[in-house]
Amino acid sequence: MLDIADELRAWCAGRRDFALATVVAVTGSAPRGPGASLAVDERGTALGSLSGGCVESAAHALCLEAISSGRGGLHRFGYSDDDAFAVGLTCGGVLDVLITPVRGGDPVRPVLGSVLDAAAAGTRAALARVVSGPPRQLGRALAVHADGSHQGGLAGGPDLDRAAAGRARALLLAGRTGTTELAAADGLCGEPLTLLVESAAAPPRLIVYGAIDFAAALARIGAFLGHRVTVCDARPVFATPARFPDADEVVVDWPHRHLAAQWDAGRLDTRTAVCVLTHDAKFDVPLLELALRLPLGYVGAMGSRRTHAERDRRLRAEGVADSALARLRSPIGLDLGGATPEETALAIAAEFTAVRHGGSALPLTGGGAPIHRRPAPAPGRTAALSRLRP
Repeated sequence: MLDIADELRAWCAGRRDFALATVVAVTGSAPRGPGASLAVDERGTALGSLSGGCVESAAHALCLEAISSGRGGLHRFGYSDDDAFAVGLTCGGVLDVLITPVRGGDPVRPVLGSVLDAAAAGTRAALARVVSGPPRQLGRALAVHADGSHQGGLAGGPDLDRAAAGRARALLLAGRTGTTELAAADGLCGEPLTLLVESAAAPPRLIVYGAIDFAAALARIGAFLGHRVTVCDARPVFATPARFPDADEVVVDWPHRHLAAQWDAGRLDTRTAVCVLTHDAKFDVPLLELALRLPLGYVGAMGSRRTHAERDRRLRAEGVADSALARLRSPIGLDLGGATPEETALAIAAEFTAVRHGGSALPLTGGGAPIHRRPAPAPGRTAALSRLRP
């Protein structure tokens, strides 16, 4: 839903009646994961996509029906052996899709609007919707903010809303979209509820230390991949915005001091990628000593194997543990065989993308692993999704 947030916000502001079809669970291979949405207004205008075209027509018709009737529901779309081009997924996967009407008087509308406003303002918020549970609660929603405050309700009382907001906030702070379960055993609901939580979080950070030509290419590809890109160097003659037009910010500071300040300000998380391109021990060693102690998503350092061996020796002398050194990607990047700044940037970006998503970085040809990887399920997710209506 958040990939079409700007357009949906305009629809909400314009008081347009529409319905949302949202992927809430995926089994097997499918082009898009939970949170992918198709929105359809009363005139049949469509925004977004669920599956790259496989089930769009059927979902479009269900959205129009929901606008007319005011009733949504959960629907399952899967592969058809009889006709691969009928309603279904020719890639063999199964999608569970929630249809939610969003009309003028529907309780979900102001909740959705609150999350869309927060996303537009660049502040963190999450939309939590019931995707499995009693029919009267299906589609009910909460808007949850980073400070724990929330709007809306799940039609189960304030204690249930507070518990749901806590679960949603945990996913929000991790920058994740996924499902979570509230069990009946907790005494908050008559039967288990499964929530889909869609997080509007700041984009992941890419921090490039070392204002060299490779950094300019890396800033360009990082911005293309949707990261907020920072280039930092202690040398003001090299660290200028004119040299790095694709970076969101160019900072003149000692690298380790800049990283410490970013961490202290709460601007880094497990999605952050740090790329050290400085080639200078007086910058590299204190920076990497700190970076390898922080729970960052990726830490890589440029240099030859000889440079890496010398850097490793210096870090060990500073007391960096073997477990921390094992996290260092050095020499940085995948072996793609290229040498230009652009080719090197591609190799680095390919590596931190693979690390972030748990990819093998091996060719897909001849492999047996699923093409469309999914993040590890949150606690309780497997059992919860098994109860989704077929």
